[in-house]
Amino acid sequence: MSGSKPDILWSPHHPDRYVICDSELGLYRIGPLGGAETKAGTLPLSEETAATLLAINSDTPYMKCVAWYPKHEPECLLAVGQANGRVVLTSLGQSHNSTCKDLVGKEIVPKHARQCNTLAWNPVDSNLLAAGLDKHRADFSVLIWDISSKFSPETSVASEKIRLSSVDLDSSSVLTKPLYELGQNDACLSLCWRLRDPKLLLAGMHRNLAIFDLRNTSQKTFVNTKAIQGVTVDPHFPDRVASFFEGQVAIWDLRKFEKPVLTLTEQPKPLTKVAWCPTRTGLLATLTRDSNIIRLYDMQHTPTPIGDETEPTIIERSVQPCESQIGSFAWHPSSQNRMVVVSAANRVMTDFTVFERISLAWSSTTSLMWACGRHLYDCAEDGTEGLENAIEKDIATKMRERALSRYGHDTVHVWRNHLLAGGNDPQLKSLWYDLYYILLSHMKQCAEDTELKLQGNKQSVVYSGIKNIVKTSSGTTESHKCWSGSDRQTDVTRYHSEERCLALRLCGWISRGPEIDVDVFLRSLELEKEWERAAAVALFNLDIRRAIQILNKGATAEKGDLNLNVVAMALSGYTDDKLSLWREMCSSLRLQLKNPYLCVMFAFLTSEPGSYDGVLYESSVAVRDRVAFACMFLSDAQLTRYIDKLANELKDMGNLEGILLTGLSKDGVDLMESYVDHTGDVQTASFCMLKGSSVDVLKDPRVQCWIENYRNLLDAWSFWHKRAEFDIHRGKLDPSSKPLAQVYVSCNFCGKSISYSCSPMPHQGRGFSQYGVSGSPTKSKVTSCPGCRKPLPRCALCLMNMGTPVSNCPGTGRSEEKMDLSRENKLAQFNNWFTWCHNCRHGGHAGHMLSWFRDHTECPVSACTCKCMQLDTTGNLVPSDSS
Repeated sequence: MSGSKPDILWSPHHPDRYVICDSELGLYRIGPLGGAETKAGTLPLSEETAATLLAINSDTPYMKCVAWYPKHEPECLLAVGQANGRVVLTSLGQSHNSTCKDLVGKEIVPKHARQCNTLAWNPVDSNLLAAGLDKHRADFSVLIWDISSKFSPETSVASEKIRLSSVDLDSSSVLTKPLYELGQNDACLSLCWRLRDPKLLLAGMHRNLAIFDLRNTSQKTFVNTKAIQGVTVDPHFPDRVASFFEGQVAIWDLRKFEKPVLTLTEQPKPLTKVAWCPTRTGLLATLTRDSNIIRLYDMQHTPTPIGDETEPTIIERSVQPCESQIGSFAWHPSSQNRMVVVSAANRVMTDFTVFERISLAWSSTTSLMWACGRHLYDCAEDGTEGLENAIEKDIATKMRERALSRYGHDTVHVWRNHLLAGGNDPQLKSLWYDLYYILLSHMKQCAEDTELKLQGNKQSVVYSGIKNIVKTSSGTTESHKCWSGSDRQTDVTRYHSEERCLALRLCGWISRGPEIDVDVFLRSLELEKEWERAAAVALFNLDIRRAIQILNKGATAEKGDLNLNVVAMALSGYTDDKLSLWREMCSSLRLQLKNPYLCVMFAFLTSEPGSYDGVLYESSVAVRDRVAFACMFLSDAQLTRYIDKLANELKDMGNLEGILLTGLSKDGVDLMESYVDHTGDVQTASFCMLKGSSVDVLKDPRVQCWIENYRNLLDAWSFWHKRAEFDIHRGKLDPSSKPLAQVYVSCNFCGKSISYSCSPMPHQGRGFSQYGVSGSPTKSKVTSCPGCRKPLPRCALCLMNMGTPVSNCPGTGRSEEKMDLSRENKLAQFNNWFTWCHNCRHGGHAGHMLSWFRDHTECPVSACTCKCMQLDTTGNLVPSDSS
């Protein structure tokens, strides 16, 4: 290696020792950085490790290759190949016992001097050393020596004596007769013994890659290729071999040696080294010339079997152990994914660990699993009671629990769906109450002849949201009303129109009629013990006495807040005098109140007429209450500006309370899209859009995407029954979503469908009644094809033609097999369905087949041994949502 880049060899028996081979041999011991002694020769390799120089050997000049003796004794014996073809056995500062003394210093001399390119010790018979030499026209290039044999001067020829005496060597320490001579008239550039088979040697010759069998040296297996450098065997798969040429790496399978199973194209620069990781299956590292990165090829699959031409799948990545150019590297023999690299210029060494590629896998039940190296980690969502408040559940977990509670399926009392979702999400509560009031208003408009003089379709107006309703407002009247229950007779300006009454109805404040009567709404709030909100609504309706009564009732109720009495007392002192002390103190102290409704009550009392920002922009107050307040106290221009601004804010935040303003329209889809982007809740989005949205809205690609994603989620959770219920629910609300028949039973003779109801278009010509089909669906009987009148196949059990109802077949007296079809008009019940095995083609009525296979495993047809039911891979699957 004189004048070339350095190389690294790990000790095969000491995991903390390695040798750097350059112009000289240096033995190092690697250890923890803190434990390394601070002395000359100690070099830091990383933040945690350092190397200590143990010995240096400069007695072997002109080194070209080095190989470490595989046995424990001698402890540190190295074979060094030189430029003149000689191989010298040397040691690095170890105590010499008798065995070591016999081997250290021994030289192996070929017949003709030429460069030694590679050395390889036999991993089993460690006395055998293979050497690869340059080409010589009259000699072999692959020589295998037995280092335990001794040179005998009596048996040597005279020319050998003359050759050895010319270099002044002790004849007892010189080997000149190889045990095997292979590869005549060719050059050998790389060698590698096949693991687990000490008789097979792989050699990268000048023109081919050859396999030599020492049991029959006259024959060799070879393949012509240029990839003959760096031949190395995968330690985990002895049949997999890697070699390289220039910038390409070839992966070979010794079981089919005709061509490489895989070719890896590297960078334009030529390769200098390839090495399999000894601790990791299928991990190959490569190094190119003048590079500071090492490229890794991860081949996790086993070698390609014989006859399979498919290339194995690999994952490629690069690592950069250091900043300077890398001269060589070596995998650690036992530490997983660890290597030491040495720079090309100044022998700077780096201890580097290749971090494993992490593979993540999400389960459909929100548990996370990842693999890192030889470890497998599973992370599941903790459902303990103590962490429920600290960590919010993932949205997938929430949707799964809601699906089990039939969330979204309550179409009568729509507002109850928020209770099915747990009842603790204020946005969902607001959403379902908004939808409830929208649907309720729509039903009242359809059932009664309202006096609303609105242009266009009434249904579209109700579903278009308050934002569009107030824009169509006309005939707004201004009225002045006095406070009720107060001695002050100050008039407060309010606005009234039919559109505003509809908006109040959608907000849930009033139930019906043009008069604003919130008494029913107040009683419902009192039942729910929302005392502060009820008092605020009463105050907004200018009934200060009712507000004080509600606060007093709340203070005396069970678990009531006694501070409400103090608030009631403060209300009772209301005065409209702008310079009064009461007004001054309420304006300054109201922000200290924790409840937002108490805060907006005093904001309303201390505001100037027409300027109610303290109420309208209090974000903690429900949107429906702020909108209802705006409909009562803002002019048309102010109301339109406020509703537009509020709708845009809620749309940007993805706040579901904005559905009250946007309705189930295009604006509502935009708002729902923002909500899904923030939360991922496609379940709520799907059910919401199905509740009365127009056909154009339902055809929106975003809505269809949410619905399909939710259906896929239900399938992933194995909630097949829930998915079917959702499809039925969807079909009722959106008739256009019902799919056409995709599967039907066709006649074996004419190919036409035998089912009249399965055809999307009515059959031309004769109907089923002409072929023995009665009008009653419970007694339908189709024994022949309606198209060609050929008889249908017979049931293997009852021997009657398919199409005959099971109830009419003899031997079927099971009550559970008789289905009540009075609720839906079906042509045939499930027990009458055609059923057959795709393997043996035998079958019959579905009810008979199910009954047969409850007690039998083989086909009911005589002499047929087919196990029909066991062939159905989905036959034993049980839905997760089944009881």
